[in-house]
Amino acid sequence: MSIKILMVCLGNICRSPLAEGILASKLPAEKFKVDSAGTGDWHIGHSPDDRSIAVAKNNNINISNQKGRQFNTTDFDAYDYIYVMDSSNYNNVLELAQTQDHKDKVKLILDELFPNEKVDVPDPYFGLTNGFEIVYNMLDEVCDVISTKLIKKYS
Repeated sequence: MSIKILMVCLGNICRSPLAEGILASKLPAEKFKVDSAGTGDWHIGHSPDDRSIAVAKNNNINISNQKGRQFNTTDFDAYDYIYVMDSSNYNNVLELAQTQDHKDKVKLILDELFPNEKVDVPDPYFGLTNGFEIVYNMLDEVCDVISTKLIKKYS
């Protein structure tokens, strides 16, 4: 049995593919499965943004084979943990939740670093030229915390 973690952002081409790749690189693949999805449907079947691919590659992580998909209600039962990148994603995912158990699986990813502060991972798509590097570093730091907790819990 593997523990399944889902990373969710808006389009599934910038933040969540990075979070998927980063967390997967920190967890033993035989025990954990990490995936990603977007709340929107604009990039279904598309590869991650070239800038996400590049920043991941610069950090020895290959996300180029990922394909965008949209979050759906079956994900609540398929995944043990659902991490969302910002409060908008959080609200969109919670709107689809049908049970309290489903709602309890959904967490703002940066709450792992800043509990109850509701800090968002900024969307780098239209941002600064170094926005993808900034987001990568944020996600790398929080994925260290998440991977440590998960390995400790399931070892």
